[in-house]
Amino acid sequence: MTMDEPRPEQTFFADEALDRAFGVVMALATEVYVLRDRLTALEAQLAAQGVLDRAALGAEPSPEELAARAADRDAFVEHLMHHLLGCQVAKGPL
Repeated sequence: MTMDEPRPEQTFFADEALDRAFGVVMALATEVYVLRDRLTALEAQLAAQGVLDRAALGAEPSPEELAARAADRDAFVEHLMHHLLGCQVAKGPL
């Protein structure tokens, strides 16, 4: 086998689909960490320049802000979990 030839997939679970889904989860986790790291760096730069008040950033949101965030979160979760219901998503003919 040469370096140019594709190698067989590693398998960790009996079902290949589970291995692939886990690969997606790990790829997303990597991206989340990169975003988290960059956000921390951005906050530090903004705070150092006096543009961001870190105490205000960590303060308890107002009831209105909490309600708006809850509504946004609920809509996001509903959209995300809709695919697990087993219902047809395509709007084509039955």
